[in-house]
Amino acid sequence: MASLNEVRLIGNLGSDPEVKDLAGGKTVATFRLATNDTWKDAKGAKQERTEWHNVEVWGGQAKTVGQFLTKGRQILVLGALRTGNWEKDGQKHSKTKIVASRVVFLGTPEKGAPELAGDEPG
Repeated sequence: MASLNEVRLIGNLGSDPEVKDLAGGKTVATFRLATNDTWKDAKGAKQERTEWHNVEVWGGQAKTVGQFLTKGRQILVLGALRTGNWEKDGQKHSKTKIVASRVVFLGTPEKGAPELAGDEPG
């Protein structure tokens, strides 16, 4: 049976990305992305909810994300869900993140910023 693990989110960065160079020459960038949902309740009052998503980007895209993205910037993230499980002090924990395969910069670009993370600045 076929399956699909695909995520598409448009949201705003909650903070500047944190970029780390790892052993073996790999680079990873992590950040939190906020998405908002608005609706009217049964009484017609506007309601809003913010969801926070942990995002991880690797390689050249990570370097570009770290160079050009800042808190508040709107982006499109395409990727897949990954959940890690661990135990600490007898308590089981889990954390779900999005491993991005593509990051698209939205909104007004900064001078020299590419449209896609990993593209060479123009």
